[in-house]
Amino acid sequence: MFSIGALSKATGVKVPTIRYYEEIGLIDPATRNAGNQRRYDHAGMERLGFIKHARDLGFGLEDIKELMGLNGELGQDCRAADEIAKAQLEKTRHRIARLQRLEAELERITHLCEGGAGGTCRVLSALGDHSQCLGEHG
Repeated sequence: MFSIGALSKATGVKVPTIRYYEEIGLIDPATRNAGNQRRYDHAGMERLGFIKHARDLGFGLEDIKELMGLNGELGQDCRAADEIAKAQLEKTRHRIARLQRLEAELERITHLCEGGAGGTCRVLSALGDHSQCLGEHG
């Protein structure tokens, strides 16, 4: 059995987050010892490890809940897991494309001014006037 602190240390998930996951039903409620401290078993640690890894890959809590509801056998469950993973991949690709647009615009803005003095700062001017942007990046 693991205390919430030991579980946190082993998985890298902060204690308040573990409590939150328990509150929303992602992990089973912990048993309590005589001192009313939470105690988690190995299955709880594995479940939290699954959640942490999925979160690290960018999955939202609803997708994680759905994935955890699948029993892992071949067939319909595998197709459902694959669809969720493919949707996450597509979301990630969209975020990457947006970040690349942001990078290009920031690169352009940083070259507007070489840190000179006097006059109007072209970087601040560009930040204050979206129409100066070369493309959509929001």
